[in-house]
Amino acid sequence: MPDTVPAATSPTIYVLNGPNLNLLGIREPEIYGHDTLDDIAGMLEDRAREMNLKIDMRQSNHEGHIVDWLHEAQAEGAKAVILNAGAYTHTSVAILDAMKGIVTPVIEVHLSNPHMRESFRHHSYISKAAKGTIAGFGALSYVLALEAAARL
Repeated sequence: MPDTVPAATSPTIYVLNGPNLNLLGIREPEIYGHDTLDDIAGMLEDRAREMNLKIDMRQSNHEGHIVDWLHEAQAEGAKAVILNAGAYTHTSVAILDAMKGIVTPVIEVHLSNPHMRESFRHHSYISKAAKGTIAGFGALSYVLALEAAARL
C-alpha cells in the first residue's frame, strides 16, 4: 500500500468584528462605506485562498464573545487575528487584557480613520497590545491587514 501524506492544513486567520459592524452598508455609509460585512468576508476569502490561508470571520455586539474568541484563536493555533473592535476600541480594558494574555498577533483594523473623527475616538485601548493598526481605507483596511497577517 502506498504511503499517504496528510494534506497540509492552511493557517487560519481569525477576523473578529465588534458591535454594530453587522450594520455595515446601511449605517452611516458616508463614514463606513457601502460594503457589508458579507462583502468584506468575500473579499477576504478570495484573497486568503490566493495566499493559502483560511479565514474564520465572526461578529458580535457582545464584548465577552470577542474576549472568548481571542482566547480561542490562541488555543486553536491561529496564525493571527484581525480585530475591528468597533466602539470597544475606545472602552474595553477586557479586550486589551485578552490581547495581552495571548501570543497570537492581533492587527487592529478600522474602516474609517478614528483620528479624523470625534475626540473620544482618538484613544484606542487595544492599540497597546496590537501588532499594528490599519485604518481609514474602508473595506480595503481588512485586505491590507490580511496581507500583513500573512507575512507575520
